[in-house]
Amino acid sequence: MPRVSAWFVRASLVHLLVGFCIGAVLLAAKGIPLGFDPWPLRAVHVEMLLVGWMIQLVMGVAIWIFPRFVLRRAPRRSALTAWLAFALINTGVLLVGLGGNLIAAGRATEIGAAASFAVHLWGRVSPAGLSDI
Repeated sequence: MPRVSAWFVRASLVHLLVGFCIGAVLLAAKGIPLGFDPWPLRAVHVEMLLVGWMIQLVMGVAIWIFPRFVLRRAPRRSALTAWLAFALINTGVLLVGLGGNLIAAGRATEIGAAASFAVHLWGRVSPAGLSDI
């Protein structure tokens, strides 16, 4: 497994753990008075589980599984786009989780992560001349 894929999967598992803990607090608040209102954390909970865990896990596994046809020609550039996607998606989740005026910047950062991820995998999808289908 490439190092960047391992980091994607590790970070997604951290998001899963934190998202589940926030969800547990939200669920506990329904039956037990906690002394504070946890419902503003609902957006963070959803963001961490949907983008931080699910999408990041898919990205890490895709980088690991897709064939590496283009990597022989430009391994450094390819690795940089994958690391950039990793940094951008985690920054985006953090910015959206902080809320307020940072939500738009966080979404833009997540879109940048998707673009960097697409650039990384573009040459690995189907090189010309390799398939008759």
